[in-house]
Amino acid sequence: MTAYFERQDEHRYRPTDEAGGAWNPGEVHFSPLGGLIVHAIDRHRAAEHPADVDTKQLARISFDIFGFLASDDCTISVETIRPGRTIELVEATVTIGGRPAVLARAWFIGTVDTTSVAGGEPAPLPSPEAISSWPLAETWSGGYVASLDVRPIEPPRPGRTVAWLGTSTELVAGETVSAHASFIALVDTANGIAVREAITEWMFPNVDLTIHLYRQPAGPWVGLDTTVTFGAAGHGLTSTVLHDTHGAVGRAEQILTVRPLPPARER
Repeated sequence: MTAYFERQDEHRYRPTDEAGGAWNPGEVHFSPLGGLIVHAIDRHRAAEHPADVDTKQLARISFDIFGFLASDDCTISVETIRPGRTIELVEATVTIGGRPAVLARAWFIGTVDTTSVAGGEPAPLPSPEAISSWPLAETWSGGYVASLDVRPIEPPRPGRTVAWLGTSTELVAGETVSAHASFIALVDTANGIAVREAITEWMFPNVDLTIHLYRQPAGPWVGLDTTVTFGAAGHGLTSTVLHDTHGAVGRAEQILTVRPLPPARER
């Protein structure tokens, strides 16, 4: 089975061709890297406080992306910056080529039975099983996009798409990863499934990704109910309701830097 990353040592991972980015050759797509960061956080928590791992669940994770993510070894350092019995804040830093590349912070919150008051979530999406695949690789290049099975629930429109994503590619070769790490490894794709303008004329990379979860995701499919908005001053926002096959689980937001591509001779 193919994988997006291969472990080199305790904290260092090497991306494979399947992790290749969509905007530039020689870059890593942030989506699988986001999942890898969650995997590293999970390993840190299990080693630091193994008895507490099951008492708190991931409720929010934010990623700040500092720029170009070179397709090179990634070193991930993790520390708990706010321990606690009911809330816990963990920070992870990714270094690529000797430079900080991503800063992530994750809140874990203690669990309690609130079944009697649960409600307010959007309606579930139709099952992906009867939906045909959509060749997203006709729009985007890169090994990561080529690794995906994308199944739109309705025909994609500029700035608006509802689709299921799946993959048979492992996150880290030979390693078992949590359900939320596998899920988050596909979420950053939201910015690429609801393209507002032709990617041959405009760039709109995201500089962050923030995910809030009110239920822990499960299963192999990630549902993205995505809307993309461009403002008038070079900023954009990709907003997504996140689903698994049981229903909605939370939301994701990505802030975009929108700019026209320069003429070929200036690139």
